[in-house]
Amino acid sequence: MSGRIPQSFIDDLLARTDIVDLIDQRVKLKKAGKNYQACCPFHNEKSPSFTVSHEKQFYHCFGCGAHGTVLGFLMEYDGLEFLDAIDELAGMHGLTVPRENSHSSQTPQQQAAAKAVRQDLYQQLTDISRFYQHHLRQSNTAIQYLKNRGLSGEVVKRFNIGYVPDEWDSVKRQFASNSETESQLIDGGMLIKNDNGRVYDRFRDRIMFPIHDRRGRVIGFGGRVLGDGTPKYLNSPETPVFHKGRELYGLYEVRQAQRSPERILIVEGYMDVVALAQFGIDYAVASLGTATTPEHLQLLFRTTREVICCYDGDRAGRDAAWRALENALPLLQDGRSLKFVFVPDGEDPDSLVRKLGADDFSQLLDNAQDFGDFLFERLSQEAMSGDAGQHELANQAAAAIVKVPEGFTREGLITQLSRQLNWGENERRVRELFSRLQPEAKAATEAARPNKKKIKLTPIRRAIALVLQYPAAAARLSTTDTQEVAMLPLPGIDLLQTLLVQVQAQPSMTTAQLLEHWRDHSSGPALARLAMSDELFAGDLIEQELKDTFAVLIEDYFSSRIEALQQKSSQGGLSTAEKQELILLLSETKASRH
Repeated sequence: MSGRIPQSFIDDLLARTDIVDLIDQRVKLKKAGKNYQACCPFHNEKSPSFTVSHEKQFYHCFGCGAHGTVLGFLMEYDGLEFLDAIDELAGMHGLTVPRENSHSSQTPQQQAAAKAVRQDLYQQLTDISRFYQHHLRQSNTAIQYLKNRGLSGEVVKRFNIGYVPDEWDSVKRQFASNSETESQLIDGGMLIKNDNGRVYDRFRDRIMFPIHDRRGRVIGFGGRVLGDGTPKYLNSPETPVFHKGRELYGLYEVRQAQRSPERILIVEGYMDVVALAQFGIDYAVASLGTATTPEHLQLLFRTTREVICCYDGDRAGRDAAWRALENALPLLQDGRSLKFVFVPDGEDPDSLVRKLGADDFSQLLDNAQDFGDFLFERLSQEAMSGDAGQHELANQAAAAIVKVPEGFTREGLITQLSRQLNWGENERRVRELFSRLQPEAKAATEAARPNKKKIKLTPIRRAIALVLQYPAAAARLSTTDTQEVAMLPLPGIDLLQTLLVQVQAQPSMTTAQLLEHWRDHSSGPALARLAMSDELFAGDLIEQELKDTFAVLIEDYFSSRIEALQQKSSQGGLSTAEKQELILLLSETKASRH
């Protein structure tokens, strides 16, 4: 297994990357004073509250509270895990990510030997994909099957489709050269170890569809049986690199074909995606044997503004569509569209596009059912007749609508509900219904919304904020400047002292680099808020401001301690040590005033 990434490498990555340039490639920024602004990509807003600081190499939304470094942005906007974000950033600069071996007891020679025999799981899966492609070229049966399915050699090559022979151990023999690689292939889902200890291939005699992540790395496979065997499709299991609920087959290929697709079509099968691409409909993806999850939808709405779900027209297909709709409701902010297409019985997108042709199939998508129409159609079908049914429909529809973010989309649904219920254009009764549901919805919204109250900048918070926002100035302070305040027994002093030590150890450290050191610490979120506090109002002489803030901290502590000792003295007397402390504090205070 790979070890920990050195913090020094992360610092170097951040130093090499300009957050303004990276974000501007994804969200168009405009200069606003010394910072840059845009409408936040993480929530719906009409006026820009998303701010990017070139100086701090940090972004912050004053509307929804989203914030972070360039790594945080890649994680949030591109939907990457932390380690993947580091890999992505390193790849932009042509760097290889180093790993510290977690077994500190190993000698450098042992670490080097372990690294020599250890194969990266991503590389193994890529090699296995090539192995499958090679065997496809050698198998007339597999080639004939794909031809019979109407697939061209060009589209087969584009999706790196392959074939695994009808053998129990073809992958094991080729890639499990020792116990370590065998164990890694078991972890990666390519081999299975049964209760008797026998190890064998997971996939046999199947057409193999490699699944790529958003960076194009092979992370798993889907295998389609050639004959009538079961299961028809077999997917890789959950592994350290493959999570079905967060990945979509074909999304990498869609992004390769179109940087900003106008719409993306969700279908159910690998073959559907490939067949549609062959007909020029190169914006289809497939969920990997699971329902369309909120993570899937979030990922798609970061790529496009219109998502069309294509399901079978039977009960199971419509139930799947309903689950997708429920997952999508909180994501349907203004400017995003969700639609549904249901294929006739006995058809799937693969067969339908061959029957209709690309133009007529595209026309079918153009006429897809809007999610609001599907919502009311479904609820109307399931509601009872009469007044009781109307009341049930009203309540169920309203409960769904309040999940949609406030805006034109929600208002349109409210109007649609009023018409559906024949309550007229007045909408008064609908509004009364929503007023009953609104407190609950508002409470849920408030609970999810970050605390946007202004931070009360106490002296200790001001000192910490100054260090965070001006680390270079803080690094220039001497030990004499900081040693007295470091000894104060006050909440937050240890945190302040740790920050000072960090910036003095790396005088060129930026705000972003400093905050990355605190990514997984409980104080990280609070530090991020202080780093972007717009209430600091610092001047040009930051070092002097820090010294003055330290002086305030010391003076405040002396005053509060003197008051406590004097009060204790009046109530029953002080110990000898406390008397000496009081005399010393009074003399220090007197001296500081002259």
